[in-house]
Parts: sequence; structure tokens; C-alpha cells
Amino acid sequence: MSSSSNWFVYILSCNDKSLYTGITTDLERRVEEHNQGSKGAKYTRARRPVKLVYSESAIDRSSATRRELELKSLPIDKKRRLVQQVTGRK
Repeated sequence: MSSSSNWFVYILSCNDKSLYTGITTDLERRVEEHNQGSKGAKYTRARRPVKLVYSESAIDRSSATRRELELKSLPIDKKRRLVQQVTGRK
């Protein structure tokens, strides 16, 4: 059972090479929702399939939301560098 206090900020790579940033308590379930269900974000529904390329943990929802906003405000080249640091890919 997943604890509701374990939050994650994540970045998805979409089929059109764009990046999507969000938060969740269950990464696997959320990526599946983005790829399969109607519960995925409207943005990702038109850009399937998506792939999880970055995630980091947060202590609570408030911290996750703040970090999500920080990541969303980064220029695309900085987001791509962040992903590249983690995955080792371009």
C-alpha cells in the first residue's frame, strides 16, 4: 500500500518530443493513466505514448507542487539538460 505522504514530481517525454511535468503519489499508475486512460492529462492524450524520463521525491503535496512549478518555469533546454543528467541521453 502506498503512503499518501510519498509524493513525486515527474517529467514525461511525449511522442512528439515535448516534455510534460506533473505530480503524483504513484508513478507507475500515473504513467499508465497518461498512456491508456481518460484520467491522463489532456496534453498527453494527444501525444501518446509517453515515457517517464525523470522523477524526484517530495516530502508532501505542497513541496511537490512547488517543485513542479519550478520545473514548469524552466526553459525547455534546461529541462532537457536535467533529464539528460539523469538518463545520460540526449
